[in-house]
Amino acid sequence: MPADRGIHGWLVIDKPRGLTSNRVVERVRRCTGAKAGHAGTLDPLATGVLPIALGEATKTTSYAMYGRKSYRFRVWWGVARTTDDCEGDIIGESAARPGRAAIEAVLPRFIGTIAQAPPVYSAIKIGGRRAYALARADMPPSLPARPVEIMNLRLISELGCGQAEFEAVVGKGTYIRALARDLAIELGTLGHITALRRLSVGPFMEAQAISLESLADLAHIPPEYEGLLPIETALDGMPALALAAAEATRLRCGQRVIPCDSGGRAQVGGFATGTVVSAWHNNALVALATIEDGSLRPLRIINC
Repeated sequence: MPADRGIHGWLVIDKPRGLTSNRVVERVRRCTGAKAGHAGTLDPLATGVLPIALGEATKTTSYAMYGRKSYRFRVWWGVARTTDDCEGDIIGESAARPGRAAIEAVLPRFIGTIAQAPPVYSAIKIGGRRAYALARADMPPSLPARPVEIMNLRLISELGCGQAEFEAVVGKGTYIRALARDLAIELGTLGHITALRRLSVGPFMEAQAISLESLADLAHIPPEYEGLLPIETALDGMPALALAAAEATRLRCGQRVIPCDSGGRAQVGGFATGTVVSAWHNNALVALATIEDGSLRPLRIINC
C-alpha cells in the first residue's frame, strides 16, 4: 500500500506472546504502508493492548503513554529468576507459599505512590546502554528505586501449583515484573511472573483490540476502516481550544497565536504556563500547543 493513502489514527493491536513491541510495529507498518509507532512497550512474554499510531497520530504517542494502564498477571511463588519472569535463569528458591489471607493483608502496602526498583532486565538506559544489554553482558546495573503510582491491586484467584492471579491499575513507569518480585519479598518468599496481559492503556481498551492475523488478512486498510481510531483518541483529558480560521492557519504555519476574541483570550489566560492543549478548527484537530504568556505556541502540527 502506498504511504500517501492518508491513513492517520490508532490501531489497538492484541499483541501475541513471543513478539517484541517493535516487531509488531514493523508488521503493522508493512500492512498499512504508513508511518507507525507504539505507545508503551510490552515485553515479549506479555500479551494484550498495544496501541499503534499511524501517520500523523505518531505525533501524539508521548501523550498516550502517560495514561493509566491496567494488567492481569500471574505470579509463581517460591522461585526468583534473573528477568523476574519465566524466561530468566533461576537465582533463588524458597519453600514459602503464601495463602489468600496473607496475600490480601499486604496488598494495601502497594497502593499509592511507592518506591520501585526497575528490573535489571529492562530498557532503561545506563550510560547510553540498555540495562538488559548490560545484564546479558554479565554487567548487571544497580538501578535505584524511583517513585511509581499504583491505583489498584487485587488478588483475582489462587490457581494452585503455587501460583496466584492479580489485576493492577498503574501509572507510567511501573513495572509489573518488579511489582510481582516485591510482592513476593513482602510475603516472605520469592516470585516471578508467568503470564502478563495488558488490558488497557489510557483510553485504549481490550475490547477495541484486533489481532495481527486479522490485519494481515485485509488487502488494504482504507482511511475509513472501522478499527482505525481517531488521532485525538490519545488526547483524552487534554484541554481543547476552538480557533478561528485565521488563527488555525497561523498555528499551522508555526506561529504563536493570541486569540482575537475576548472569550478565547480569557480561556487561554485561564491555563497555567506550560499547559499543553489541543487546538481545533471546524471540528478538525489542528495542532498540539503549549500556553505561553497568554498565547498558543505550536508543539505538533497535525497535517491531515
